[in-house]
Amino acid sequence: MVSVKNLKEFSELAGVSTATASRALTGSGRVSEETRKRIAALAEKLGYQPNIAARNLRTQRTMTIGVLVPLGHEALQHLSDPFFNTMTGFLADAFAENGYDMLLSRVLPRNDRWMDRFIGSGRVDGIVVVGQSDQFHVIETVSRRYQPMVVWGGHSPDQHHCSIGSDNRLGGRMATMHLVERGCTRIAYAGPIKGSEFGERADGARAALIDAGLAPLEEIPTHFEPDAAYADVREKLAALPHMPDGIVAGSDVTAISVIRALRDLGQRVPEDVRVIGYDGLPIGEHMAPPLSTIDQQLRHGAQLLTETLFRRIAGEDTVSQQIEPQLIIRGST
Repeated sequence: MVSVKNLKEFSELAGVSTATASRALTGSGRVSEETRKRIAALAEKLGYQPNIAARNLRTQRTMTIGVLVPLGHEALQHLSDPFFNTMTGFLADAFAENGYDMLLSRVLPRNDRWMDRFIGSGRVDGIVVVGQSDQFHVIETVSRRYQPMVVWGGHSPDQHHCSIGSDNRLGGRMATMHLVERGCTRIAYAGPIKGSEFGERADGARAALIDAGLAPLEEIPTHFEPDAAYADVREKLAALPHMPDGIVAGSDVTAISVIRALRDLGQRVPEDVRVIGYDGLPIGEHMAPPLSTIDQQLRHGAQLLTETLFRRIAGEDTVSQQIEPQLIIRGST
């Protein structure tokens, strides 16, 4: 059997360039399926295994993307949250399609250096930050000296860091106007208020009610964790002189807690109170009743985050993008 010592010798035997052989063997980059199968068969026949560590050392790439989830706003929230499960799953798929692994980290910031420690580790080629939390100032500061970073979150006109995210004000407005069109006149917002993303959703809801000439938005601040959110909503609703006839939830997970609290208070959804969520998570379809929601298009968002990050890794400057949310009407409204 022919002995192959390195990629150069293997690519010569395969009759392709070293770049093509590398892409075919590692599953990264574009190679025709026919070529990929032929090179894989030859590698198996010769017992050749590429030295990934040596390649990474040579190219000064780790072939790994870091995904940071800062939770400065809510230490009780976990990565098992359906939103994080969905988004990180879509990101992992998008990275894998480009030959990259994902390093996921839940961060509870204790000072302003949490991102620097991660960047300085040398373990990743770039970073996706999922959510700005209450760390907007840290993200802004780091973005001025670290290029390969993209953030899932809101956008402000004078912002420096590159973000991809749903138009949260528009989404909050859309959710509220849908309830108005369903005949609701006493509308509440239930969900987190802190942070640019959730604050913008509440802002959109307030503006919609002003435009509709209705009573001001009743605000029910909640925690992110479902049981804590349920307790927040139930306590506040029970204390109100009049039950709202429509509730905009800041997330789909919060909407589920809202529906649970309403039922325990003897209210029917949607007959007595209409409820709409925000995120477009798959779990909403399986609720009873199925949850109406504002869809952030998370799969599309993950693809945009990936494409934008790779451009920044290559040294390009990129601009922030806002995804137009979509209204999904189901049984809860």
